[in-house]
Amino acid sequence: MRLHELFPFPEERKNRKRVGRGGGSGSGTTAGKGTKGQLSRSGGKSHPWFEGGQMPIARRLPKRGFKNIFREEYATVNLGKLVGHFEGKQDISVEDIYERGLARRGAPVKILSDGELSAAITVEAHKFSKAAVEKIQAAGGTAKALEG
Repeated sequence: MRLHELFPFPEERKNRKRVGRGGGSGSGTTAGKGTKGQLSRSGGKSHPWFEGGQMPIARRLPKRGFKNIFREEYATVNLGKLVGHFEGKQDISVEDIYERGLARRGAPVKILSDGELSAAITVEAHKFSKAAVEKIQAAGGTAKALEG
């Protein structure tokens, strides 16, 4: 016998509560919903953010600033991390960065300058910081910026 084979006998199973089936049943007339009010009505419920009629928090709090919906978030990768993940590799593409899990696939990649670079490498990414480009070129490599 296994755990998933255990079950109660039919006579041990509890019957579901049938509401609104006459006064003699114990839960007839109002069917356990009490009398009057919104919650006793059919379909009577409020949305989860309803605060009982008081001024909602979204309207109580001050509104400030501006959110640019066209802002593009870049996945940032430091040179030190890049060198650590691609030991001995000369050409590093965006696809390689996605495959190693350094950036979420589809997110544009920006290379930052933190870390040391000893060998000449060719790095392909969407954006580079000025300091990162300088470090890559100082080591004898190239930084290819992608469009889009």
